Formats: sequence, C-alpha cells, structure tokens
Amino acid sequence: MVSFGLSYWLYLRGRHKYEISKKILIFLFFFRGVTVFFIGLLTLSLYLNYQKNDTVKPVILFAIDNSKSMVSAKDSDVVMEFCNKTFKLLKQEVEKKYATISLDFSSKADILKNNPSFEGKETDLSEVLKYADNNYSGENIGALVLVSDGIYNKGINPIYLTDKLNFPIYTIAVGDTSESRDFIVQKVNHNQIAYKGNVFPVEVLVQAKKLMGKQVSVGLYHGNKLEASQIFTITNSNFSSICNFTLSAEKAGAISYRVKATVFEEEKNINNNQLGFAIDVLDNKEKILLLFNHAHPDVMAIKETLENKSNYELEVLPASEFTGSLKAYSLMILHGYSAAQAKFLSACKDANVPFWIINPEITEGLPGLKINSQLNRTNETESFADNTFSLFNISVDLKRFIKDAPALKSFFGNYVAFNSSNVFIAQRLGEVETNNPTLLFSEINNLKTAVFVGDGLWRWKLRDYTEHENTNLFSELIGKTVQYLAVKSDKSYFKLKANKIVSENENVEIIAEVYNKSYEPVVEPEVSFVLTNQDNKKFNYTFSKLSNSYKLDLGQLACGDYSYQATVNYNGSSYSKEGSFLVREILSEQQNTVANHSLLFSLSKNTGGKSYDLNHINELENELMSNETIKSITYSQNNTLPIIELKILFFLILTFLSLEWFVRKRYFRI
Repeated sequence: MVSFGLSYWLYLRGRHKYEISKKILIFLFFFRGVTVFFIGLLTLSLYLNYQKNDTVKPVILFAIDNSKSMVSAKDSDVVMEFCNKTFKLLKQEVEKKYATISLDFSSKADILKNNPSFEGKETDLSEVLKYADNNYSGENIGALVLVSDGIYNKGINPIYLTDKLNFPIYTIAVGDTSESRDFIVQKVNHNQIAYKGNVFPVEVLVQAKKLMGKQVSVGLYHGNKLEASQIFTITNSNFSSICNFTLSAEKAGAISYRVKATVFEEEKNINNNQLGFAIDVLDNKEKILLLFNHAHPDVMAIKETLENKSNYELEVLPASEFTGSLKAYSLMILHGYSAAQAKFLSACKDANVPFWIINPEITEGLPGLKINSQLNRTNETESFADNTFSLFNISVDLKRFIKDAPALKSFFGNYVAFNSSNVFIAQRLGEVETNNPTLLFSEINNLKTAVFVGDGLWRWKLRDYTEHENTNLFSELIGKTVQYLAVKSDKSYFKLKANKIVSENENVEIIAEVYNKSYEPVVEPEVSFVLTNQDNKKFNYTFSKLSNSYKLDLGQLACGDYSYQATVNYNGSSYSKEGSFLVREILSEQQNTVANHSLLFSLSKNTGGKSYDLNHINELENELMSNETIKSITYSQNNTLPIIELKILFFLILTFLSLEWFVRKRYFRI
C-alpha cells in the first residue's frame, strides 16, 4: 500500500499539471508502484520456502569377464560375437527405460572403454561385486548383468559377498562345462625366499581327469636343465596327487623354475601341463654369536630356536673361550652378563655390532636401563606385552602367551628405563602391571641393543610346547627380536628399492633416494637407469623427481630376467646401484578352462536374479524391462531461498524502471 500510495502522490494526485493523457499517467503509476513494492520486499530480507523433487532412474550395470578363459572353449567365436555386438544391442534396448553403466573385469574391475580384448591373466569374480557395491552404493542400482564363464582363480568365492548386495545379479553363462581328458599341474607350494647354499622344498599338486592307467612324468626345470623328476601311474579317473621335490639354492638372485608334465594326445588343453614359479635366493646369512657365562637351559632354548631358522648362521661358545673379532657377526647374544664380560660390550660398540643381554647377573652397565637393587635381591614376576611398543609387530597370540607365561626371577628394586629405550615386555605383579621392563630395546649412535631382565626364559619354551605341541610362539619372540637387532641399517647416500619378483600383469616400479653428507634427502641431481633384458638389449631411463625421492615406472614388462644399473652424480661424487629382477609369467587362465555355470546360477539365486545362456537373451531383456521391482526413486527436499537472490526480481525492477524512464523522457517536458 505504501509503494502505490507514493506512486499515486507522484503521478495521479496532481495529474492536471501534466499535459499528457490519463492512460499514460496510470501506466507510470503502475510501474512506479510495482518497482517500489519489489524494492521494499528486498529490504525486508524475506525467504521463500519451496520443495525440490529429484527423480533418479534405476541404473543397470553390465559387466563382462575380460579374461582369457572366456575365449578358450569351443564357443569362443560365439562369445566374442555376443560381447561385441549382441551385448551392445541388449544394452541399447535397456537404455530406453533405465540408465546403464558398462564394466569389464579380470583381476581388477573398471569402466568398459572399448570392446573386450579377453587378454586378462587372472579372474577375480569377487572384485567386480566389490567394485559395483563400493562405487555405486549411493545410486539406485536396479540390477547387475554379468557375462562370465564362472571360472575364477583369484580373490574369494563371490558367493560370500551376496549377502551384502542389495540388487539382483542376472548372469549370462558362457563357456564349455563338459570335462575332457586332462592332466593339470594345479599348484606349486614353495618358499618365497631361500638362502644360498641351503636346500628348500617344492610341493607340486597335480590332477588328472579320465586318464586312468596312464603313466606320467613330472619334471622340475631351471631353464632347459632338469633339476628333479618323478614318474607315477594314474590310478583312477579323478586322480590327484602331490609331488615333493628338494632343490638346492646354488646362486643368489631371483631364480625361475618350471614344472612340466607329460602331454597326452587325448588332451584338449595342454597349456595346464606346466606351471612356472620363482624363488628369491639371498646371499646374506646373518652370523649370530651366542656367548654364555655359565651353562644354562636358556642357552639351549635359544640355540635350538635359532638353528631352526635357515637365515642365521649360529656360533655358540662359553664367553671365556671366545678370543676372535666381533666384526664378522651381525649380532652378539650374551647370556649371564657379569662384570668380566664388559669387554665384549666395548668390543661391540667399537665394531658397531648390536648385542642382546639375557639374564644379567649384575645391575650395572646395562644399556638403556638403570636398576637400583640392594644386594641383588630377586623376586618372582610375571609379564605382559606393552601395547605402545612399535619397533616391530607381533601376533595377538604371542601377546596372550606372554601374559600367561611362567614367572621369571627378576631383580627386586627400582627400575628406570632411559628416554631412548623402548619397552617390549614389562613386569606384572599379580594383576598389577608395572613400568619395570623385562625386555627393552635401545639405540644410541646407530647401535641397537636389547636387555632381557629375568631368569627362566627356557620355561616359556616348555609352556609353549605343552599348550600347543609346538614352539611357534617362543620362536616368534626370539626370531622377531633377533631380526630387529641383526638387520643392518643402510646408511649409503644412494638407495634403490625394487621388488625382485614381479608378475607380468604388474607395473615394475623402482624408488630411488639420494642423501647429502648430513643424511638429508635431496632431489637436485638426475638419476639415470639402464635396464638390460635377457637378450642383452639395453634401455635407458631417467627417474621422475618426487618431494623427497625419485620414482621410475617401467610399466608392464615381458616375462624374463632383467638386470639394471642406476647411477647418480652429486657434489663431485658418483654413486651407483646394481640389481636384477624377474618378471614371472601368469598361467592361471590356462589351468582350468571348464566353465562353472553352477556358480553363476548360485550368484543369481542368492540375489534374487536369474541365470541365462546365450540362446535366451530375449528372455533376459523382457525380464529387465518388465521387472516391477526396478523402480525410479524420487527424493523430496524442502529448501529456503532469500528473496534477494531471485534474479527475476532484479530484471523486473530494471525493466520497470527502464520503461518508466523511457515514457518520462518521451512525454514529460519538465
């Protein structure tokens, strides 16, 4: 009312003063009134309440198994024709009603960008289900259409994931389910690493179908050299067996082997008659020196444990008989430390050899620990693992075992652990956990040390065997401690980190680090890299610079043995590192080519979907298009909007003011 009152006073109250028609004045009156009204609304800071509705169409996911086994059966041409043409037509029809997303998968799942190549080396059916659930959980997934032969050789059984899915899976089953005569090298069990000069076991699992009465030879080859073999007769139509071999690690490096079995004329798939594997042979056995002051069952318990670990070379002597140099050892263990053995600690410090004191007889001179004890009095204490310890990881079972382990005879007194110490095991009096350490670690001037305060460690081994019929937990305790102490810190100014064994479907990545004299990381110089393949061809590369290191991604390389040399020049000094690695072949897709349609049927049944073959795709299309459970979802949201943000008001005000100005300019002569 105020806005139109002002407009009336301006134009109509004294209209006789203007020599223009009444219609023009009424026109101006209206424009000015509306303009002032809108401006007044803006000054009141009002808000508009409105409801916004968003409708989300259902998304149908289409996923194709892009692995080699898909085209290994007799229907391979039909499968390729379907995936490249019919599958697209099906998707186009479904798009008339739903939104669609195409995926492909083998060892990993991703968006389908081109026609499937069927070059995947492994199949992980669980991966595509995880990918769909993780990446589209916030969307309205109507269904997953999965094209596969049901063969998987990586990851978990996909059936275990169906309970977590809230959408049906419609499977399109391809491949041949009929079993033919076949001999399969199914799996090779072996150590990942071995030590030069040692022997290591290899276990080969074989399977034979419909070949009863045949004689077969299974050989283990390094290159063209036969290392070992076994000959046996297949005794039934569904035969399985284990072949055990023992090999010798004669040279260091990544060594590749291949299991080859007899090929029979009746076999349709001969690719699974062989299987390759690789072992990393190390040439750095750690020499451990175990000295003891007096004969003690602790010494025998530690000796037996370390002798069972192939990566250690153990020497056990009375402390009084050792007269050699400590420089040849990676670790000295001193049991029953007394004042007479102080010379060994000094020798370790001079040679920078880590040492571990167990069951000391005196309280003075212990690294990282001070004990104030009167007349070396002792008492019985139980133990517990400190949860804040982080120098290395231990199993939950070992933590539990330490808490339940027999009591130790320890010094009675006031314990003070230095700030530089890390307490692994502490003392417990009944249910009271104290700060008094039983086993602690220290590192001063890059020298690692450990102290185990307590008599009766051997009882822990006996308890472990009594409760578990093995000494695995005691072995873990001793092994983890020795491994931490014995490992040598690399203080070189140029470091290189590279895996020695890489699968052919993995990128070969190498990390380099360069340090100045203050041992601070630098990235100024260029790091060059020369790669040599097994045909002696050389390839030159340059590392990319990161914030504190360098990275080189060689991508996926052909199978075979490779050697390399990395070089960097910095501050007038030249540094180089050499090494080798093996790219191993993956034959998982050739091991089993018999389609598993029952798995696909179970996937569909467990999720409320259905399974189809290539001859009933029209039925699948009809099912998707008529399925009433696949519905759009409408989301409603109440929103508020300040009136001042309404652009239409701005343009209305501008329009009315412009029209008023134009009319006044045209008709007014004042």
